[in-house]
Amino acid sequence: MNRDPSELNKFNAVSDSWWDLHGHFRPLHDLNPVRLQWIAAQVPLDGKNVLDIGCGGGILSESLAQANASVTGIDLAENALETAREHGKKSGLAIRYLAVSAEEFAKQEPEQYDVITCMELLEHVPDPGSIVNACSKLVKPGGHVFFATLNRNLKSLCYAIIGAEYIMRLLPKGTHRFEKFITPAELSRFVRAADMTVTAITGVSCDLGARKFSLNNNTQVNYMLSCVKPR
Repeated sequence: MNRDPSELNKFNAVSDSWWDLHGHFRPLHDLNPVRLQWIAAQVPLDGKNVLDIGCGGGILSESLAQANASVTGIDLAENALETAREHGKKSGLAIRYLAVSAEEFAKQEPEQYDVITCMELLEHVPDPGSIVNACSKLVKPGGHVFFATLNRNLKSLCYAIIGAEYIMRLLPKGTHRFEKFITPAELSRFVRAADMTVTAITGVSCDLGARKFSLNNNTQVNYMLSCVKPR
């Protein structure tokens, strides 16, 4: 299975802080409106069947559901999923959460989704290309897939690891491993190999002091990529 036990253990260990706005996952809460804005600008979410791969505690899944999408969230971190289920009930949102890999789910529900999101996951798995390929199998022809990950260069090392984890302490130490970061060119190759077409790439900048994210053309650290599966 395309999973890293050490990564799963890491996220399971802090599962009780997913919805603590001042805890380990505060950066994801700060980032969430920006990524939702970018997704919604490219495809209407109202009434769409949406799959959130690597949903964790459900931060993005809940926002997608609040945009009137029918949402399924999948993850292999069982503790995080339980947190997502409990918070979803409190929020009154009918989100389906499943403990299953993207590859296995692609066998169960091929071409069932209008929109797929896979945010901040690819840099945590042994084989990111396999996840991209699974997305291609899960999305409907003409459907949209959105990825978010970290570029691999000196600036991303300084900002995402040294700055965010060790200096500002915005993330727990060891959250990221530099060698697992993915360049936009590499991710684009994964997309083309999975028979999808890249439609847009945007950079995501973070003011570490203000803890504020914004979209721009600079993909040197955080970036998002969208693609479509041809009809």
